[in-house]
Amino acid sequence: MVLLKCQAGPLATRFLKRFLVLILDFPIPLGSPLLGTKVEVRDTSGSAVLEGEGQIFIGGEERICFLDDEITVPLGTMRETGDFVRVQNGKLFFLGRKDNQIKRHGKRFNIESLQQAAEDICKIEACAVTWYQQEKLILFVVLKDDLEERETLKELQKHLPAYAVPDEFVLIKALPLTSHGKVDISELNKIYQNHLNSRRCDSKLSGAEELWERLQNLWKSLLGLPGDSTGISKDAIFLYSGGDSLKALRFYDEIEMLVGKAVPGLLEVILSGSIEEVYRHILKILFPDEDQLMNYDNVVKRKLSRNSGEEFHGKYIKLKSERGLEVASGLISFIALSRGNHFFSMNFTTSFMQPSNTVQVGVELLQQPSFLHLVTPSITQSHAQGYETEDRILTVTNKANKTDCCCVEQIHAERGHVTAAALALCIRWKSNTRKCVDASPLVIIPSKEELSASVYVGSHSHAMQAIDLNLGEIKWENNLGDRIESSACVSKCGNFIVVGCYDGLVYVLQSSDGEIHWTFATADTVKSSAVVDPSSGLVYVGSHDQHVYALDICKKACIWKLHCEGGAVFSSPCLSSFPHHLYVATLGGLLLAVNPVTGNKIWKSFLGKPLFSSPHCNEKYVYVGCVDGNLYCYTHSGEKVWQFSTNGPVFSSPCISSLTKQEIFFGSHDCFIYCCNMEGNLLWKFEATSSVYGTPFVFQSDDLKNKILLAAVSTDGKVWILNAKTGTAEGVDKLPGEVFSSPVVWGTKLVVGCRNDYVYCLDLYITGKKNS
Repeated sequence: MVLLKCQAGPLATRFLKRFLVLILDFPIPLGSPLLGTKVEVRDTSGSAVLEGEGQIFIGGEERICFLDDEITVPLGTMRETGDFVRVQNGKLFFLGRKDNQIKRHGKRFNIESLQQAAEDICKIEACAVTWYQQEKLILFVVLKDDLEERETLKELQKHLPAYAVPDEFVLIKALPLTSHGKVDISELNKIYQNHLNSRRCDSKLSGAEELWERLQNLWKSLLGLPGDSTGISKDAIFLYSGGDSLKALRFYDEIEMLVGKAVPGLLEVILSGSIEEVYRHILKILFPDEDQLMNYDNVVKRKLSRNSGEEFHGKYIKLKSERGLEVASGLISFIALSRGNHFFSMNFTTSFMQPSNTVQVGVELLQQPSFLHLVTPSITQSHAQGYETEDRILTVTNKANKTDCCCVEQIHAERGHVTAAALALCIRWKSNTRKCVDASPLVIIPSKEELSASVYVGSHSHAMQAIDLNLGEIKWENNLGDRIESSACVSKCGNFIVVGCYDGLVYVLQSSDGEIHWTFATADTVKSSAVVDPSSGLVYVGSHDQHVYALDICKKACIWKLHCEGGAVFSSPCLSSFPHHLYVATLGGLLLAVNPVTGNKIWKSFLGKPLFSSPHCNEKYVYVGCVDGNLYCYTHSGEKVWQFSTNGPVFSSPCISSLTKQEIFFGSHDCFIYCCNMEGNLLWKFEATSSVYGTPFVFQSDDLKNKILLAAVSTDGKVWILNAKTGTAEGVDKLPGEVFSSPVVWGTKLVVGCRNDYVYCLDLYITGKKNS
């Protein structure tokens, strides 16, 4: 390319660059290696890639490649080439050079394609792209006289996929060149560093009015809104205005850059509050003496005033309509299943379990029993209940009197990835909650045959529903004070369901009819999912107010609360029986081990980036995912054992199951589902079609040839059924909306929430064989 540039001049060089970009966008096969040459494709962890993307390594028993001043090299040494390829059906397709290939937001692309798009779309004078510190995609532009920066960025956003849109747009007078006539990347990085320093110097704010104006400009810029649009509503919420978790992190970074200092708790407010609440939160840090600040007690009162019949009493909030409920005499025998293979069982009798199935009472490790027919009514009973079945799709009329009956969209394009003994998925029922369902379902199977299994799940519509697992009938519905993203948990006695809410309350509802037993007030939004201690019956839950609470729901009392120092508690706490520890992760990047009895800290570790993932543990280790793209492993005494790196933020919580005691499963925003062993080594990874936010679920059923399977969902609505041992796809289908909920499987029924306002129950069966 250098020779052509010298001979043919800049016009030919530009043509050649476009030709190379074209090749990189439409990869061609590389062919076969020469005799005596060995070629391997490996991923970032060094594991061989048989299908998918990786880097070429070259070598051979007799071929020796020397680097620098090397004199001897062991035979068989493999050298990395810097060339990235895709392996497909045994063929290698060239993707590009290491220097120009990046993976961002889960997608690999060539940064020259961004440069080419900018030159073609925007008709600019010249431009260059850098991957600054492997974190930010920066586009440097020399504009023509008649173009404006905002117009250029808007045009790029129209034509580029989200993963290729630059993080920043820097105007320069001319591109710096090396002595060889190439763009000087190191000089561009210096220019950007000076640009950052200049922004810090210019970021001094004169007062609250200027802060509000610049905050709105940042909001518009990140969400792609017109700069001249009339003001943003003070009630606008980032995630419901076109934002997502990744854009929220960028918004967070931009604000801290703007104000020139750290703003504790800012990310939590961005994720759950309005732009006005973001503004006032920053004001408290920048101008603590000004009068415009909100009194937080007034915020809680304001939220509660939207619901009639509520009074604030300081420690907790009592609803005037609340009945004087008493804990039912006797305990309910049940199994409870929730996301990530959390199993909780209490008060089982031996007659309930077949001899081949064992249960550890009060411990989450429990195999899925094979006595499904003893627990739930047969679908043949549905006619007597007033429901109809058509091709195994159950039509359910909800309270809104709308009948919904539609098949899951078949994804024929993916059938090539599915094994011969494929599983089929079809809708058994779906329940309309009237707004997005991001919460994960809780499934409870009672031991008494006359009682049906139930699904408990909340929605953004404020509705908390209890649904018959077999029939899809709504048993009860209760509208709480605000949106529900928290997944529910069941009390030790089985009589109560505990769920957090955006109004800052933890609701304790009677499991039989949804009536409110008690509400406990925190000082901010509760997205954390509660967990119950099987020994004491205490319920542990976190809040965006940066505290974790231990609640005695029978005595209606808070036993202790702990300030977590490191930001809001978004994820669910994790309870370990041996040792008896409570693990808490925060959006400030702190992983805490707490004494569940006293609330005292045992140890803490700072990971540096937000933790949306819920920790999960086994008898040896504690695991948690991080926004920095890593899954971390700690001992119960707080020592870091290993970290496993992916190419995107990890919001998914790790899944550990008694069915596969040596494996950990989790997803990443890089679009892969991963399986690692206890030593942190990759066993397999599966590429989905979009980011994986939810937590996978391991299950086994006699009706599915007793295979150990993994259910996982990607945010584009795909439901994947994988072989848990090999990572191969056994079945796939698609829901008609985005999915941030995590699946739960009981027998051959998979339950998951969807952002099209519905909770779905899917039947799983082997192709050609439908179960009744």
